[in-house]
Amino acid sequence: MGKMTKSEILSALAEGTTMSKKEIGEFMEKVANLAYKEVKNNGEFVLPGLGKLVKIKRAARMGRNPATGESISIPAKTVVKFRVAKAAKEAVL
Repeated sequence: MGKMTKSEILSALAEGTTMSKKEIGEFMEKVANLAYKEVKNNGEFVLPGLGKLVKIKRAARMGRNPATGESISIPAKTVVKFRVAKAAKEAVL
């Protein structure tokens, strides 16, 4: 079986609640928007039982162009990473 589609996820969540697929979709969208806002303003957003989104500053470093072998400078930048909760790791693995 392949990955669940967005529609399949909404259907599965709607079956386990009293909410409609449309309400579940709106709820999921609100959670995502809240997560983006919190990570941008506070640096992290925790999803209990799953993990957390964390904003990390990546330092400048030297890299290599794989086509030419030439050394290049990679500038510093900010990235977002997802750290999986211990409970989620144990449940899956």
